[in-house]
Formats: sequence, structure tokens, C-alpha cells
Amino acid sequence: MKQEQNINADIEAINSISVVPTILNVICRTTGMGFAAVARVTDKQWIACSVRDEINFGLKPGEELKLETTICHEIRQSGSGVIIDHVALDEQFANHHTPAMYGFQSYISLPIFRKDGTFFGTLCAIDPKPAKLNNEEIINMFKLYTDLIAFHLEAVERVSRSEQSLSEERQMAELRELFIAVLGHDLRNPIGAIDNAVQILKRMSLDDAAVRFADIIHNSTYRMKGLINNIMDFASGRLGQGVQLNRREDDQLEATIKHVIDELQLVWQSRKIDADLQVSNPVYVDSSRIAQMLSNLLGNALSYSPAESEVNVKATTTGGEFRISIANTGKKITPENIERLFQPFVRGDVKPGHKGLGLGLYIASEIARAHGGRIDVVSDDNETCFTAVIPQKA
Repeated sequence: MKQEQNINADIEAINSISVVPTILNVICRTTGMGFAAVARVTDKQWIACSVRDEINFGLKPGEELKLETTICHEIRQSGSGVIIDHVALDEQFANHHTPAMYGFQSYISLPIFRKDGTFFGTLCAIDPKPAKLNNEEIINMFKLYTDLIAFHLEAVERVSRSEQSLSEERQMAELRELFIAVLGHDLRNPIGAIDNAVQILKRMSLDDAAVRFADIIHNSTYRMKGLINNIMDFASGRLGQGVQLNRREDDQLEATIKHVIDELQLVWQSRKIDADLQVSNPVYVDSSRIAQMLSNLLGNALSYSPAESEVNVKATTTGGEFRISIANTGKKITPENIERLFQPFVRGDVKPGHKGLGLGLYIASEIARAHGGRIDVVSDDNETCFTAVIPQKA
């Protein structure tokens, strides 16, 4: 079955080479012979791949001759071509069974070798009348055409291999991203249950040590929920769904922003986060996505700035735009790295204990883009500032 599939693929490859019919036509015109073909020859089969038949020989592409009845079988074994001007006058082939069986008096067939040296088949021509074939011009023409066919055959097979590899990689990528999405979905429930349990515990009378442990668990689940959200959004985007939004006129966006800052302040208790919030007008957004975007941007600022430094958050509605910026001191981001910041899995050098997947900024930018906005980055020796700019109204 596999060999049959390979043979069919070889036939298709020859037929996909647009110059082959022209080659066969030129051979017939130049030599005066009435039948020319490209044949696939194996140790078991002789199959016509492409044919020009002006003498009603009756053989069509895809049809076979019994291997042992062909001279091409002998060419495959010897690796050398055969040229016969006049069968009746040829000492070697005058009594050969093949000319007698197929009724030809002139014959020429040269081997076609793949680039790796393996035998593919032959370029051959026959006619019931004698012909002058055994001369330098005709032989060189056939050699040129066999080389040309071998070259195109290699190109076709190379493209086919590349397409197959690309298809397999695409399928693997889709399965991988689907697995990520399912895994993220399945992780949400137990993480949510752990966080809910911690919240209940913190309402109880606990000693200081227990409170610290509860805070550690809460902080860890907060980070894990952020990672899961980023993973699922990444997988969703790669699977063609993009970032899904549920937008509405939100007049409580400032409270949402403050809640995100408070959550991150709990996680980064040793850091100072300064907020200047002036979101006085309603904004047409998905507030949960804005919260996710801010969490990613603010978490990034806290991760990449000095431990003793302050991070500043400023949010405004002005000029028909909602703007929220996160600024921090730290190492300058080069223009080359700024271009790469919003690509998935791009990470810098973060402090121990705060490593991520490198998806936060990518997801943040996708959320801004889904809202019809963007994220601008300005970085110098004194400060790095990320600013999300989103239309205030639909």
C-alpha cells in the first residue's frame, strides 16, 4: 500500500512539472518519433507518468507495461541508456523480445536519477520506423532533458516535504494550544476553591503566623489566576478566537482600577504603588479585561523595577480617550527590545520568585487592540512608562 502511494505521488509529481509535455513534444518533433514518455521504473513496475502518443500506441498516463517486457527494466539494472537506430540491423536487439512485442524499429531511453543518485525512471521514445538517434546532438538533448526533469522533480518533492512538515507543525501547534486552553480551564476551578477557602480563613480569628500563611496562599493563587488567564487568552488568540470582550458603558472603572492596585499591593507588600486616578466619565470597555490588562502591566513594572522604588499609576479620561499609564524606574529598555516586548514568551531578567511565562505584556497589548486601542512605551535612563490608550466611546 505504501509503495502504491509513493508511485501515485511520483506520477503526480511528474504531471505537476509544466515543462514535461513541452519536452515530450520537442523530442517527437526533433527525432521524428511518434511516441515519447516519462516512465517511473521500479524493481516491480513500469508505469507511464506522462505520454505523447502520435502513433496510437495506446498507452496512457498511469497505465503499466509488464516490467520484464521493457528495455527500461534493463536500464534500471545497468544505469546506462539504450539507443537503437534500426532494430532489424542492430546486433544486440534484432532478436530482442521487446521490439518484437511492441512493434518498434527505433528506440531511445536514458535514465532519470534523483538528486541523491537513486534511480527514478526513464525518458524514452519509440517509433515503428527507423530513426537517426545515435548521435551527439540527440544524446545531449536527452541528457539535458533528463537532468531538467530530475531538477524539477527534486524541487516538487522539496516543496511537498515542506508543506507536509508545515501541516504537521500546524496540527501539533493547534493540539498544543487546545491542550493549554483545556488545562487552563480545568485549573481555574481548584485555584478558585483554594482562594475562596483562604478568604473564609482570613475572616476567622487567627494568630499572626496563620495570617501570614493565609496571605502567602492568597498571593500565590492571585499570581496563578493571572497566569491561567494569560495562558487561556493566548491559546484562544492562537486558535483564531482572539480576545473576547463584553463591553458596556462603565462608570465604575476607577473603582475597578483601584481594586486591581489594592490586590497587587497585597502581593507586593514591601513596595509602594502611587495612584492618581481621574476617571470621571463613563468608558465603553470590558472592565474585567481592563483589570486584567492593568494587572499585567503593573505586575510587569513591579517585577522589573528596583525593590526600593515607587511605581506610579495614572488614569484619566480626556480628549475622547481613556488613558492609563504605569511608570517605574529601572534599567532602560532599548528600542530593539521595545519592538519585541509585546511578542509572546518574551521575558527579561526578573527577580527570584516572580518568574512568569512571558505572556503578560502580549495579552495586555491584545486586550488594548481588541478595544481599538494601543499600548505605547517610552523608556530612558530615568523612567520606563507603559501607556494604554483606548477610545472612551464606542
